[in-house]
Amino acid sequence: MPRFVYGPRSVAMVLPVVLRPAFRRRAPATAQVLADWETIVGPALAEQTVPQKLFGGTLTIACSGPVAMELQHLQGPVMERINAHLGRVAVTRLRFRQDVRPAEKSVPSALSQPERPADVAVAQQAVAGMKAGRLRDALERLGRRVLAARRE
Repeated sequence: MPRFVYGPRSVAMVLPVVLRPAFRRRAPATAQVLADWETIVGPALAEQTVPQKLFGGTLTIACSGPVAMELQHLQGPVMERINAHLGRVAVTRLRFRQDVRPAEKSVPSALSQPERPADVAVAQQAVAGMKAGRLRDALERLGRRVLAARRE
């Protein structure tokens, strides 16, 4: 017989249930790289490139032709910045896929849609009891994206 728990529950108990469907579709490291790509590589490269998938330590990046050559020369520093951002060695190789307009074709639709004020309010309310900081901000962003993905 299942045990029913009434009242407040810790975030640690709720997160696995909420995140499991999202992580089945996309690994946490991939989602983090997609979400923070501009912060990781800077606005100039982020405008011309889009990370597509991270599998087996290989990050596939869609980019226009001339940028692929530049990224090959910057491969070491880019991998170091990605791994430093993730806090572990997740990327050991970069693979480039030439695409005329990578940003238009490759961005997942949940990330490209404008946020609804209701989703923002729900996400802010969910983390309202937490102390301000990076963890709270990250959980709020994650909540907004999960809610946007559920809309689809």
